[in-house]
Amino acid sequence: MSFFIQHLINGLSLGSLYALIAIGYTMVYGILRLINFAHGDVFMLGAYLVFYGMIFTPFPWWAVMILAAALTGLFGIVLERLAYAPLRNAPRINVLISAIGASFLMENLAILIFGGRPRAFPVPAFMEHIVRIGRVSFSVVQVIIPVATLLLLLGLTYIIRTTKTGMAMRALSTDYETASLMGININRVISFTFFIGSVLAAVGGILYGCRYPQLIPMMGVMPGIKCFIAAVVGGIGNLTGAVIGGLLLGFSEIMIVGLLPTLNDYRDGFAFVILILILLFKPTGLFGSATKEKV
Repeated sequence: MSFFIQHLINGLSLGSLYALIAIGYTMVYGILRLINFAHGDVFMLGAYLVFYGMIFTPFPWWAVMILAAALTGLFGIVLERLAYAPLRNAPRINVLISAIGASFLMENLAILIFGGRPRAFPVPAFMEHIVRIGRVSFSVVQVIIPVATLLLLLGLTYIIRTTKTGMAMRALSTDYETASLMGININRVISFTFFIGSVLAAVGGILYGCRYPQLIPMMGVMPGIKCFIAAVVGGIGNLTGAVIGGLLLGFSEIMIVGLLPTLNDYRDGFAFVILILILLFKPTGLFGSATKEKV
C-alpha cells in the first residue's frame, strides 16, 4: 500500500507540472488555433530568470519568483507580436514554421547567453525539507506543486468566466471573425492570452527547477513536448482537458516506471504511445470537440 501511495504522490506532483504548462498550450490554441511550439522554451526562460535574479538582485526568493513570472509574461507578449501577429492572416503552415523557428531561436540564444553548462537551481531551503509519514516520504515542493496548480487554475477559470476580458477570450475561441466585427480589441485579448500562458509556463519552470534542480538551455524541450501531448490527450482548447491530460500523463509515467523499473530508460516514450492511442481512437482528445479546420 505504501508503494502505491508513494507513486501516487510522485505522479500527482509530476502530473500537476504537466497540467500547468499544458494550460498555456490549450489557451493559445483555443483562441488562435495556433500551436505555440516555443512554449517549452518560455518555461525554460522563467527558470533562468529566477536563477539570475537570486544571484544579482537583493530581493527575497518569493519576490524574485514573482518578478520572473511577470517578466516572462511580458516576453510572451513580445514573442506574439514579433513571431505570430504579422502572420495572423497567413496560411497556417506559415505560422507553424514561425513557431518552430521561434523555438529554435530561443534555445540557441539561451545557449549563447546562459552557456551550455548545467547550473544548480537555487531551491529555497524549506522546499527541500522531506516529510515522512510511515514508509511514505515526499518533499515540501511536491505538495506545493499541485496546490499551486489548483489555485492558478481556479484563478484562471474565474477570469475566463466572470471578467470582460474572459468573455472576450471565449468569444474569440468560438468565432474569431464575428468577435472581431463586434468591436472586441483582438490584439489586446491575444496579448493577454499570451501573457497568462507565459506566466503559467514560468511558474511551471520555476516549480520544475525546485523539483529537479538542474538548469540547461534545452530543459524545456521534452517537458514542452509532453505538455503538448497532455493538451492533445485532454482535448486541446479545453482547460479541464489540459489539466486531466497532464495528470493522466504524469500518473502513467510514474506508475509504469514504478511497476516496471527496467523500463525507466524509456519513460519519455510512454507519452508518445499515449498520444498515438488517443489519435487512433479519439482524435479530438478526451474532452475535445470536433472543429472545422481552416486553411
